[in-house]
Amino acid sequence: MLTQTNPRMPDLPYAAPAPDLRTAMPPLCYPLGEHLPQPGTVTEVAPGVFWLRMGLPFALNHINLWLLRDRLPHPTQSSVMQEGWTAVDCGIDNAATREAWQQIETQALEGLPILRVLVTHMHPDHMGLAHWLCERWQAPLWMSTSEYQSALLACSGLSNFGGDPTVAFFKAHGWNQPDELAQVKARVGYYPSMVPKIPNAYVRLMAGAQVRIGDRLWQCIGGYGHSPEHMALHNEQGQLLISGDMLLPSISTNVSVYAMEPDGNPLQHFLDSLDKMQHLSDEALILPSHGRPFQGAAARIDQLRSHHAERLDELVLACSTQALCAHEALPLIFKRALDVHQTTFAMGEAVAHLNLLWLEGRLSREQDAAGIYRFKGREPQSSAKPRGD
Repeated sequence: MLTQTNPRMPDLPYAAPAPDLRTAMPPLCYPLGEHLPQPGTVTEVAPGVFWLRMGLPFALNHINLWLLRDRLPHPTQSSVMQEGWTAVDCGIDNAATREAWQQIETQALEGLPILRVLVTHMHPDHMGLAHWLCERWQAPLWMSTSEYQSALLACSGLSNFGGDPTVAFFKAHGWNQPDELAQVKARVGYYPSMVPKIPNAYVRLMAGAQVRIGDRLWQCIGGYGHSPEHMALHNEQGQLLISGDMLLPSISTNVSVYAMEPDGNPLQHFLDSLDKMQHLSDEALILPSHGRPFQGAAARIDQLRSHHAERLDELVLACSTQALCAHEALPLIFKRALDVHQTTFAMGEAVAHLNLLWLEGRLSREQDAAGIYRFKGREPQSSAKPRGD
């Protein structure tokens, strides 16, 4: 039975709550209906492709992971092909996730090993348990270079989730509540609390490269804006896309500017990345990291484009009458109260929208006497020619 997408856009697991879409949303198709895999079990969504769900201690309480039947040369007998699995994404590192993986090992792996661990990007719910799975199965880690290096930095405490640089960045965009910023400063351990260790080596994934997993050939699709160098996997013959966080059925992907790249334009990068998935047919089954597998990639991409276009137009209108900083713009983008954790991600998203408009020339940006960046609509240019003497 096919069901329609829910137009409400709930929280991302590590993001501020996304605002409701205001445009009409054509229905997406959910071939598996309301079905969700139970803890410790898997659901086969295509021959040799299995869906798992792991819990998360966030507002959105799950992540989808994927097991793909695979075969690779035996590590000590190169002429022998070893049967097993490729795991795509891992969940965070905590006792509950380890226990869930142990249940999967007992009930779903059919006595076969995990041969490699492929991670779409470095965020904690995708990367957290990679080290444990790699060590447990003596399996290599596969991911893009930018994501691997970013994970190393974040695990060492040099991340965008907290600390003095993040506090200074937020202050420059108008967030000045000392008690709240003290909480942000203390979040230097946020990433390593869920990703305590990074494997010592990895196999590099690159956009456009092809990876053979079992009987299927998957093409890597690079994505930007949500994370440094996200990799989705597309199997054209089977019409399957493991989309990671780049294409989700009912929530908008978090796209933020961070202290390490304060003048960045991640929203434009994200919108450009969607072009690489626009060609997918309506029959292609999208396997997202959050929500249920769905069909209708082009319709979903159109919804996301409309969503961001509306936010951008709202900001241009608001900034046409007064210069606004990102903190003052939060109520325009997020329609309900935010706690400190949510505000950190909401600020990044607000700056992402404002930076796009500034870099596009639709807004100007200046620092006021307090050092706060303010964005204002540009004055219309007069077409009248200056008079001569």
